[in-house]
Amino acid sequence: MTAAKKSRYVDVSNPSLAVDCPRCGLRTARFDEFCRNCGYQLWPSSRAASAAFLAWRAADPARAPASRFDLEIPQHIDNTVDFAARARELGIHLFPNSSWPFIICLGILFLGLGAIPFSSTTRITLAVIGGVIFLYGVAGWVLVEDVKMYPGDSVEAGAEVHH
Repeated sequence: MTAAKKSRYVDVSNPSLAVDCPRCGLRTARFDEFCRNCGYQLWPSSRAASAAFLAWRAADPARAPASRFDLEIPQHIDNTVDFAARARELGIHLFPNSSWPFIICLGILFLGLGAIPFSSTTRITLAVIGGVIFLYGVAGWVLVEDVKMYPGDSVEAGAEVHH
């Protein structure tokens, strides 16, 4: 006798992925071979359960993200959080993102390398490179970033000044 290539009867109109176990009565995965709670055999084999699940999933395209071990069809939920907005709601001050501290640390690295007893030309070159990078980072952080964060109080022409 040849083995059947199609699964036996599966109720594809039932959208549920969970079923009450006939033995213990607790909810378990419908297409799992055994009940997760008591071990009762729900399907004759894992292949039969898998084939039944594939037939059930093929009946409706909305069931595509489901796994045969799920209790519900997974729904896509957007869990992105705007931390800046959330912090403002809670009254917490967050500093804006900045790459200037990295540049300052890079300058300090070269200044530190200039302190290692190499030849005097190498030490002076490393110290000059480190100083330039360090000052560039400090100037960028203080002059560029601070001005963007706290714009100056400039008075427009014809505007009334309040003191």
